[in-house]
Amino acid sequence: MCDFILQNQKLFDQLDNLIDSLEVSDESSLIFVLKEAQSIFGYLPKEVQLHIAKKLGVSPATVYGVVSFYSYFSINPIGDYKISVCLGTVCFVKGSDKVMAEFEKQLGIKDGETTEDLKFTLESLRCVGACGLAPVVTVNGKVYGQVTPDDVSKILDDYRNLELSC
Repeated sequence: MCDFILQNQKLFDQLDNLIDSLEVSDESSLIFVLKEAQSIFGYLPKEVQLHIAKKLGVSPATVYGVVSFYSYFSINPIGDYKISVCLGTVCFVKGSDKVMAEFEKQLGIKDGETTEDLKFTLESLRCVGACGLAPVVTVNGKVYGQVTPDDVSKILDDYRNLELSC
């Protein structure tokens, strides 16, 4: 735990400055602070959660309860490209389970995991709200409609090629 804190001291300082600037720094600030902490660190590992609990004077269980309740928060590193496959009823009926399986196969990860190079995170969602485009995939919020397993390679290649052009 200490190694993580020492290796990320500048990020912890940034978080402390944010918390110290709040008019009220208690449980009422928790969701805001967690959101900002995730922006700073990219995710919310236990060291960050414990630090926030101490700074806000709330229990670690309270912090973890909020982090684990809201799907927005992640306790694992998130890749540069967050791929979300809708597994809601309409998308599922139209084959999104096969699309998910193809992403898992090509990336070598399962739902909820991130590639070792931290480029891609794969997750399932229950509904994107674009049922007319089913099955739907989003990558960092960009919507892809009527996706088939054959489209997966093209989608991944587009993002891999972005990396090469930078």
